[in-house]
Amino acid sequence: MNANNANSITPDSAVTTIQPPQVSIGPVQVSAFAGMAQLLAYIVRDDGSVYAGSAIAINPEKILTAIREPQIAAVIAAADIRYADGIGVVKVMRKRLKKNVQRIPGCELWQQLMLRAAQYKVPVFIVGATPEVNRQTETKLLQQKVNLVGAVDGYFKDEAALIAQIKQSGARIVSVAMGSPKQELLIQRIRAQHPDCYYMGVGGTYDVFTGNVKRAPELWCKLNLEWAYRLLSQPSRIGRQLGLLRYVWWYWTGKI
Repeated sequence: MNANNANSITPDSAVTTIQPPQVSIGPVQVSAFAGMAQLLAYIVRDDGSVYAGSAIAINPEKILTAIREPQIAAVIAAADIRYADGIGVVKVMRKRLKKNVQRIPGCELWQQLMLRAAQYKVPVFIVGATPEVNRQTETKLLQQKVNLVGAVDGYFKDEAALIAQIKQSGARIVSVAMGSPKQELLIQRIRAQHPDCYYMGVGGTYDVFTGNVKRAPELWCKLNLEWAYRLLSQPSRIGRQLGLLRYVWWYWTGKI
């Protein structure tokens, strides 16, 4: 690694990157990355430069919401990278492309991205979660040798001060854990003032990372049954899960 450019942002025009094919699912264009390794290398390149843009995880629930709510479709469209974080999305992409597209869980992507950022000494700033979870996340990232240059919980009062702090920190990766679409809208506002950065909305990832929320067991994840595990753990999600039956029907009938 060249230490001189480890923290730099390289304009897209200056770096040769393979643009993954795009698949339209409803109103959403999803990038068909071959797998997590390809996406990680797309974000933090082998020369240590960082992709300047934003990413959002796409699952069937987001597709359905985008179909119902044009404003949410616009929020999703504003992201530069829309990656498949749902087996229902992956199945549509495999069917359309006739190739083995891999699911990229957002929680795992963020954790692997932090390790890659540590390897290349990329400055990282984290936003969101409760004060306690944010502190725990900060502690764990520092233990992993991540170059953490700032951490602010999701209960901040002064957004202008937060944006100023991010700009002054020199951060090149900013992750925001505040839930969708709140985190994506905040990212848009931060990015308008600090564009030379990679932004990622991560939902409840900090809670999982710190062990405050238990993720589905590995076998459930391998079988793509995380949704079922979450439903059993939180029966209140039944209304949301029933809505996905419409997505399944559209998939089988070729309407999506």
